[in-house]
Amino acid sequence: LASGGSLFLDEISEMPVETQAKLLRVLQEREIEKVGSSMPVSIDVRIIASSNRELRLAVKEKRFRADLFYRLNVIPMEIPPLRERMEDIPLLVEHFIMKYCEMNKRPLKSLDESVYKRFMNYNWPGNIRELENFVERAVVVSKGDTITAQDLPEETFKPFFQEKNGEESEILEGAVTLHDAERILIMKALDRFSGNRTQAADSLGVSTRTIRNKLKEYRISSTASDEDDTE
Repeated sequence: LASGGSLFLDEISEMPVETQAKLLRVLQEREIEKVGSSMPVSIDVRIIASSNRELRLAVKEKRFRADLFYRLNVIPMEIPPLRERMEDIPLLVEHFIMKYCEMNKRPLKSLDESVYKRFMNYNWPGNIRELENFVERAVVVSKGDTITAQDLPEETFKPFFQEKNGEESEILEGAVTLHDAERILIMKALDRFSGNRTQAADSLGVSTRTIRNKLKEYRISSTASDEDDTE
């Protein structure tokens, strides 16, 4: 069905190894055999694959075929998680509000400023899909023309700057801007793990590359173990 067009394979890292072998053959031979037929059928299709896991790591762990990875990894595109591009949130929120107001036949709503602040201080582990679900729920349950904090699922809104033991962190007390808060948080994480960028990145929920780039931006050098450079 996709021949002459594009085939999108979502979450390809979840594909069983046996199926990976079949897909590799299709990509190499550019042909398939329909179920119940012994005649090969030539295909011309563009393959687009996505994964929310690090495929190089999956290859090392023998969960993903190396030959398939290199066959697919022709033009790689890395989409940063939502927490690393918070400036996109206002446009995304506006889009989702319009979408679900129209879908539910409701008048166009606005978002209270306090809700925007919560959105900007949240880690968004579920990325854009989680943001979309939040907005959809708020549009449906809100009664007025403005979406307020009362329209959000409070139990899932844990602040981004929070220690794992559940106690509020005080490390941002002296921060005056978002840039300052970010720098303080990164430096505190590096101090906590004796300069290990990998462990600091894991604790903050960002990539090691992000920590490295931020340190360059701050013009700060850090002592790192060999483990830090393995991504």
